[in-house]
Amino acid sequence: MALQLDSILACAGDFELAADLTVPEADRVAVVGASGSGKSTLLDVIAGFRLPERGTVRWAGRDITRLPPGTRPVSILFQDTNLFPHLTIRQNLSLALNPATGRRRPGDAERIDAVLERVGLAGFGGRYLAEMSGGQQSRAALARVLIQARPVVLLDEPFAALGPALKDQMLDLVAEIAEAEGLTVLLVSHDPDDAKRFARTVIVVEAGQVTAPRDTAALFDNPPPGLRAYLGGG
Repeated sequence: MALQLDSILACAGDFELAADLTVPEADRVAVVGASGSGKSTLLDVIAGFRLPERGTVRWAGRDITRLPPGTRPVSILFQDTNLFPHLTIRQNLSLALNPATGRRRPGDAERIDAVLERVGLAGFGGRYLAEMSGGQQSRAALARVLIQARPVVLLDEPFAALGPALKDQMLDLVAEIAEAEGLTVLLVSHDPDDAKRFARTVIVVEAGQVTAPRDTAALFDNPPPGLRAYLGGG
């Protein structure tokens, strides 16, 4: 199964994004480029928040271009965590499982406990965001994504506000879980060190033009001119 963007053209006002690429199943991909280059627009197209003017988005060969976000095989994590501060972590995860009601069904409690343990938050289900550190909040937000059990995970700089050590811990945790569960992960980041630490391959976005994934080490050893300029290498 692969994620395919076939001849995509997406518009945001006067801005145009063009993409024609394939992300293999279970790949860990960094999406890099300057601010305003189109990284978040690319994720919006994959997640279903923005419909392309033309082209097709496919997962496992299935056309998902016009599916609403909630029915796609895609979950997304933003920097703001997408958690409700007036709900406990357990209630937030229940809402992620059952968006219409937020009520737990048989077996949900066990799923919630399992995913909290998976992200290192066993016993935190009854806490509120205000009672947790920044790193713990990020782990709870990751749990919200994982409990949806969707094969494609999009990360739009969710750990940017964390200090370097905590950010590295979160990247390593996501990589470990992605490896164990065969998830396809696209990580938007402004930090090339994030890409080198986390990603097997890298997509470069420059002025709305999206490249196909390239091997991370090979790309940074010999970056194209636009990426080299962005990285400060002339």
